[in-house]
Amino acid sequence: MAWQGVPVYYQDPNQQYYGGQPGYLPNQGYPPQGGYPPPGGYPQGGYPQGGYPQGGYPPQGGYPQGGYPPQGGYPPQPGFAPMPQQGYGGTYNDPEQGMDDGDVKGFGFSEESIRKAFIRKVYSILMIQLLITFGVVCLFSYHMPTQLWVRQHSYLVWVALAVMIVTLIAMACCGEVRRKSPTNIIFLILFTMAESFLLGVTAATYRAQEVSIAIGITAAVCLGLTLFAFQTKWDFTVMGGVLFVALIVFMIFGIVAIFLPGKTMTLVYSSLGALLFSFYLIYDTQLIIGGKHKYSISPEEYIFAALNLYLDVINIFIYILSILGASRN
Repeated sequence: MAWQGVPVYYQDPNQQYYGGQPGYLPNQGYPPQGGYPPPGGYPQGGYPQGGYPQGGYPPQGGYPQGGYPPQGGYPPQPGFAPMPQQGYGGTYNDPEQGMDDGDVKGFGFSEESIRKAFIRKVYSILMIQLLITFGVVCLFSYHMPTQLWVRQHSYLVWVALAVMIVTLIAMACCGEVRRKSPTNIIFLILFTMAESFLLGVTAATYRAQEVSIAIGITAAVCLGLTLFAFQTKWDFTVMGGVLFVALIVFMIFGIVAIFLPGKTMTLVYSSLGALLFSFYLIYDTQLIIGGKHKYSISPEEYIFAALNLYLDVINIFIYILSILGASRN
């Protein structure tokens, strides 16, 4: 029985009742207040009709502030690029929207830093090549026993020429050869040694003083042209086609000069050659710099870039040496 809707509790030796139904006693289980409701539904203070109360699971509309992040993703974390949504400021490098200032955010790299590292690598390789080459040239110019030994083994000139041609064609035409390490390093070393040997044999036909002067002039010219290429606003990378045509004309002129020998012809041909490869040095330098220029070399092509600069410097040296020799002769 119950008084005015208040449930009455009964106890039986074998069974417990709560409101006339099997349940728990107030002193031995869950109390009626806030516990299981009496028959007829949940009392006020339990789970309301129509949804969850405030403070429980979030109401219709999503998660509240402080729970899972709103639409747009997670908030920015240190070291990761923020997402380009309304909830949090900042942008990230969306491949469909392009790169923001060339940065690869979250990894500390940028196009500028990659390009600078590429330039340092190229010029480091170039300096090693030039040191080896001009060291061999000085050895052939100043050491008479070396000159005599080479004259006694003239076949080495043809061996070096074959190695130089094969390695040059392989690096120029085969992308895998010049990109895959250590194959590219091996081919570059072989080419440098063969070219140094041939250049040493050529320099041995000139006076040692002329060789020294040619080396000094070449160093000064190349340094000046490199500084000019770095700071000038003129874009020489668009002149690739013009320089190629000029090279073809120069080669034809060289064939004609073979049949018209003479001091004047040698001076003209050597002067044009030094001028042409000076422009090539500026052109190749700006391809390496990249940035504001229209065309640039990929940072993966550091061997090819060093090879281009090396050939430019060597050709300038050869033609300056020819000018000095023709002037003396």
